[in-house]
Amino acid sequence: MAIIQSYQLELHDSLYFATREIGRLYETEPILHNYALCYALGLIDSETHATTVSEEHSYRYFCAEQVPQYEAHLTSLNQQGIYVTPARAVSHAAVLNTWKYANNNYHVEMEKTQKNIPSFGRTKEIAPESIFEFFVISEKLLQLPKWIRLGKWMSKAEVTVLNTQEVKSSTSEQQFTFPYPLNPLDVMFTHQVISYDVVNMPPVSLIKNVQMRGEYYQLSEPLKLKIPARMKYHFRSN
Repeated sequence: MAIIQSYQLELHDSLYFATREIGRLYETEPILHNYALCYALGLIDSETHATTVSEEHSYRYFCAEQVPQYEAHLTSLNQQGIYVTPARAVSHAAVLNTWKYANNNYHVEMEKTQKNIPSFGRTKEIAPESIFEFFVISEKLLQLPKWIRLGKWMSKAEVTVLNTQEVKSSTSEQQFTFPYPLNPLDVMFTHQVISYDVVNMPPVSLIKNVQMRGEYYQLSEPLKLKIPARMKYHFRSN
């Protein structure tokens, strides 16, 4: 048996993270990666796993180096039987911001210069009041925080439980379609992925509108949705 909870996430600030860079434009895709959600929801405490990752990689308050420790942190969720899917936008709008900065080479390298050439960039962010949905699959009922923060600006977001169901996985493997985004690394070992649309984003590109064959959970009203069973966090081998 598994407990599957569907959640709604509503932004109360504009959300920015660089999904893609097009020249001077930094664009935010209206999809939330499941790695980022795990951290934002407080399911991973880097202090708790300091013995695994080492103290220097414990970055609740300070990050000495920009080295992700996804495998070390997310493996603990596999051991607890907890899985969070990526979140798709139910309704969203975009806002475009322009930022400027001056050329300050003479400050950094003590170079003499007669020019102070301004530079600029633009960010395409997800606007406040945009709404996302995602699922949490667990062995025990979880109590997630009501308020979380996401993205480069630590944007505030409200998390609401929409539905909770306790279901068994199917006894046979069947072909079905899952319209929500998925992390391909987490389903390719347990399901035959037939067709999908790719969403290019770091650190692992996601897939959506996925046709697949394998075991699934059948959710009842109001969702009436088949969600892949036995999903766990997997990582690229070095």
